Amino acid sequence: MSRFDTFVVVDWSGGNDRGPTAKKDAIWACIARDGQVEGPVYQRNRQVAEDWLRDLVETEIAAGRRLLIGFDFPFGYSAGFCRALTGNDDPLALWDWIESRIEDAPKGNNRFDLAGEINRRIGNGRGPFWGNGLRRDIDGLPRNKANYANDFAERRACETLAKGSFSCWQLSGAGAVGSQVLMGVPVLARLRRQFSETVAVWPFEPLDTPVALVEIWPGLINPAVKQAEANGELRDAAQVRLLVRALSRLDPATLGELLAVDAPEEGWIMGLGHEERLMKAASTPIAPPPLRNDCFALPAGVAWTPVEDALDMLRTRLRPVTRTETIPLQDASGRVLAQDVIAARSNPPLPNSAVDGYGFAGGALEGPHVLPLIEGRAAAGVPFDGIVPAGHAIRILTGAAVPGGVDTVILEEDVTCDGRQIAFRGPLKSGANTRKAGEDVVAGDVALRAGREITAVDLALMSAVGVAHVPVRKRLRVAVLSTGDELVEPGEAVAAEQIFDANRPMLLSMARAFGFDPVDLGRVADDREALRDQLDAAAKSADVILTSGGASAGDEDHVSALLQQAGAMQEWRIAIKPGRPLALGLWHGVPVFGLPGNPVAAMVCTLVFARPAMSLLAGAAWREPQGFDVPAAFEKRKKPGRREYLRARMRDGRAEVFASEGSGRISGLSWADGLVEIGDGARHIRPGDTVRFIPYGGFGL
Repeated sequence: MSRFDTFVVVDWSGGNDRGPTAKKDAIWACIARDGQVEGPVYQRNRQVAEDWLRDLVETEIAAGRRLLIGFDFPFGYSAGFCRALTGNDDPLALWDWIESRIEDAPKGNNRFDLAGEINRRIGNGRGPFWGNGLRRDIDGLPRNKANYANDFAERRACETLAKGSFSCWQLSGAGAVGSQVLMGVPVLARLRRQFSETVAVWPFEPLDTPVALVEIWPGLINPAVKQAEANGELRDAAQVRLLVRALSRLDPATLGELLAVDAPEEGWIMGLGHEERLMKAASTPIAPPPLRNDCFALPAGVAWTPVEDALDMLRTRLRPVTRTETIPLQDASGRVLAQDVIAARSNPPLPNSAVDGYGFAGGALEGPHVLPLIEGRAAAGVPFDGIVPAGHAIRILTGAAVPGGVDTVILEEDVTCDGRQIAFRGPLKSGANTRKAGEDVVAGDVALRAGREITAVDLALMSAVGVAHVPVRKRLRVAVLSTGDELVEPGEAVAAEQIFDANRPMLLSMARAFGFDPVDLGRVADDREALRDQLDAAAKSADVILTSGGASAGDEDHVSALLQQAGAMQEWRIAIKPGRPLALGLWHGVPVFGLPGNPVAAMVCTLVFARPAMSLLAGAAWREPQGFDVPAAFEKRKKPGRREYLRARMRDGRAEVFASEGSGRISGLSWADGLVEIGDGARHIRPGDTVRFIPYGGFGL
């Protein structure tokens, strides 16, 4: 079985706890679930990573998802080693042998001692392991390869083919894969034992279980990793992100080819020999699947669609159509996050002072206190190099890292100081006027979620947590096209029966205000073949197309006719005033919104329907217009059956509406600063009654 729902890649480490702040040469993991790649996750030590892996396996099994987890360390040793140590050729028995003897804690482990023991047992104390990374000598473990002897092959068969790979016998120094093996297989052995009915290890066992553990190596996609590293991404994080992206993009047949190997003792690097496929899958910009032709289809028998039903259908059927890219932080304002942003550093990174004052330990009881003042001070960016003795105080400024021996800060305004000592009155709680490390955001946590439109304050947050490059969606390209023989360009000669094109400049400006890239396609006369050519051009240059005019079923309604011919058109007769006809379809896979030709109706339909739909297409969240309940300054009787939008403005705390509801009165759009929304039912509104007012800004204008 080679079909998986969830892929995980783990970059392992044989070293000690790396602390709360995300850093290189640590354990990193990344998940791709149902084709969606999440942000890389920092794991400070193996204990944390093991708990994370255990929870992950339980979660995926419970959800009925099939899981493949790739680890970047060898699963086996050179032929003959397993039998020499355990008496048989089963590499999984060797896992259990190592697991039973490895002692591991966040700050230390016995891997070097165990390697020395193995060397003394089967290698006369001169190999196969080498590379003692401790200060003390270890009997049987050489510090380097001087006087080194190895009765087994220096590299496994797969490693002789993997350019740049390292030997699993090396325990210290650059490329110390051997330490990763000794500290990795015990974790996998425990996972395998705990989930004995659901976990299989490749290539030693058949992959007919819900969870597969495989060996993989980021060196197979090193050019892509180097490019990400050059763009400012931490190498370890880039490795897991790109490699899991590559695996998740492989079809089951290709994945089956990668898994079809025979290496029953030594194991194998998954993907070896298929580097070009993996590189292509890792490097190609992410692209969402195309929309289906039925994404705009109405349920059978539907004639008039209520506004809420139309919005629900758009909300549930549309998905992002934009590709992703990684850009510098300073260029990210207004863009849509393509992935969760993971904090690379805690904010604040260290405990610090919230005020200018004096720091000491333990707080203070009620009553007067006098403390001797030590020399020196702590300032932001200039920490105090030392420990403040108990019963003493130190001068500390806002933002300064709290020195050792200090947990409380008193405001300078509450202190009398003579240069040698300070006097103040309690009580003062321990920890007062200090900020804890990570009290805002902890390294490794999600700082911002995918789909968020990045604001100026988001740039501040990402900068504070050490993010220099941001994965974003490319801006949605919105093509705007006007249709009709009656249209001419402002400034051109115009006949009495012609009108100037008002829709196109309005819609292009709206697209720009929404944060999209407008693409001006000009105007097309009522010529079906010319319109076809323009739609073809739009499909190549845009992600979504807005047309105005020609969206009904008349002889000259060519937008509807062409979409019908393409087999991907729906005419939504929506119970809305103004703007009932709305043609929706796909042209060469690109969504088309056929808006009414009337400017008032075109604007209302764009704000109510196209705006939130384009937000989804751009990769952001569905955008609900932000409205307010306010008193009416008008009277209106409304019949049931349609939702109405009136051009309105706020004056003296009340909503006024434009004097005429005629949809040809474009001046009412400029007169207004928003819309009053009146629900589908019958209503008699009198002055002072509550109505919902949506300012243009509530739609994002």
